[in-house]
Amino acid sequence: MYYKKPDNWLEHWDFLILDTLFLQAAYIVSCVLRNGLKNPYESQTYLDVGIMICYTGICAIFFMDGHKEIMKRNWIKELKSTAKYVGSVLAVEAAYLFLTKRGESFSRMAFLVFGILALWGVFLERVFWKKISRKWKAGSGSRRGLLLFAESKNVHAILQSLKSNDDNAIKVVGVVLADSDDKVGEVIENTRVVCQKDAMLTYIRTNWVDEILICAKEDGLQEDQFAERCIEMGVTVHRQIAEVAENLRQRQIERIGNYVVMSFSARFVSWKQMALKRVIDICGALVGLLFTGVIAVFLCPAIYLASPGPVLFSQIRVGKNGRRFRIYKFRSMYLDAEERKKELLERNKMKGCMFKVDADPRIIGSGKDGTRRGLGWFIRKLSIDEFPQFWNVLRGEMSLVGTRPPTLDEWEHYDLHHRARLAVKPGLTGIWQVSGRSNVVDFEEVVRMDKEYIQTWSIGLDIRIILKTMLVVLTGQGAK
Repeated sequence: MYYKKPDNWLEHWDFLILDTLFLQAAYIVSCVLRNGLKNPYESQTYLDVGIMICYTGICAIFFMDGHKEIMKRNWIKELKSTAKYVGSVLAVEAAYLFLTKRGESFSRMAFLVFGILALWGVFLERVFWKKISRKWKAGSGSRRGLLLFAESKNVHAILQSLKSNDDNAIKVVGVVLADSDDKVGEVIENTRVVCQKDAMLTYIRTNWVDEILICAKEDGLQEDQFAERCIEMGVTVHRQIAEVAENLRQRQIERIGNYVVMSFSARFVSWKQMALKRVIDICGALVGLLFTGVIAVFLCPAIYLASPGPVLFSQIRVGKNGRRFRIYKFRSMYLDAEERKKELLERNKMKGCMFKVDADPRIIGSGKDGTRRGLGWFIRKLSIDEFPQFWNVLRGEMSLVGTRPPTLDEWEHYDLHHRARLAVKPGLTGIWQVSGRSNVVDFEEVVRMDKEYIQTWSIGLDIRIILKTMLVVLTGQGAK
């Protein structure tokens, strides 16, 4: 019988329990240091915050995959992971106190001390529990005994890979070489060659072997029949699907129809992360649409008076992986802006598949030379024209944070590597927009930043970009 690991956040249930206990212990100690030796839970506010800390800590682990590969982290990575975990808990608690208007009845000093104690308490708990857990697995007999069947040229690399990616859950009990029968008894990477390939079934029957890993193609082995015999003996069989280039790091095994396949992507994310991103998008879109409605009451008449015609501009854009959708904006340009675009192509300051000009005469109220600052300039300076796109976010065509959606004519000129920036939903804002977009004039630099965003994406990165966007919009940085 083979024990399959549970979903990642439950795999390390021991760390989940310990993290929760140490968070609560840090909270109690911080309250005692501030308020003296009395039960902090006697106060309804302090009791509610304590309960919220438990819920928030568990949700943070669930949505952030906080325990993913925890046994393989060194202390520096663990400290960073713990800081992110505790920081998210503190952020939620601060928001809770602010929204419930309980901040006045909760000690700021206790809150600060809690953050410091939680950071170092959880960090030290994780470090020491990993050491205890490794020693326990090594001595408890709970490790799985793995027999390796491989070719001589690959056996060193395979053994090194098994050891470097092991958290003491597996012990390689022996090696069998597919292409050499005269090396029995030799030691390779501290692991002995235990028998010839023809004697493997006998060896498995008479020795400790929980699993066998087959990393060699050998006609004489008759793999299917051999696998059946192993399964009959209760031994789990693992077959190497294919050798994968080291640079193709983002990969996972999936089932498509009746086929088991290895899938490769620029980035894999869990459904939990995507669900949380969608929840943030929906909440942000609903709030944004409320502001859009208020703004529209004042802005729509002003647009119509300055340039009679539709107050909304719509255009077909290219979304995630080539999907077409209709984008909406408050109109900041004259009605013939798209027709006049051809006249301005020679003034395009962007290198590559994007269009942007300084002193654009198509902007409402800009004058013939495009230098006057009228209504259109005001709309674009504060990015007010983008507000109707909250509707696209609510519909799921866009996200709050992503990459800029190209127009159809821009899309037609894309090279192969340009398409990578559309691996995610287009965003209302993005890493390019908060990096001084008017100062970036090379489309290749935009592509580089977008690919970096995709490869390093996290909920925390989205939140930082949203906060930075607010600062950029309020100060008018980057927009011209």
